[in-house]
Amino acid sequence: MVGLQHYLILSAALFAIGMYGVFVKRNAIAILLCVELMLNAVNIALAGFSRYVTPAALTGQIFVIFIMIVAAAEAAIGLAIIIAIYRNRGSIDPDKINLLKW
Repeated sequence: MVGLQHYLILSAALFAIGMYGVFVKRNAIAILLCVELMLNAVNIALAGFSRYVTPAALTGQIFVIFIMIVAAAEAAIGLAIIIAIYRNRGSIDPDKINLLKW
């Protein structure tokens, strides 16, 4: 039987993979995908807690839907910013992006 521990272990593993990707990747699109992976790990943890701690209340599912909406908006805005930077600079390497420096 799948318990709460299994959901939390999966969530922690996905979050760790996403965090590793954010720190190691040198491509802005890959970093954006790793952030999405981290948000999905949080969704799994929230759904698991909601299922096993308060099964009658739908608070976990409501938070999951809210996070999905925010993640979709973040992905759309992030991709638009990455495309704009690529058109201006010709590269999406995060080390070469210095738009906010004086």
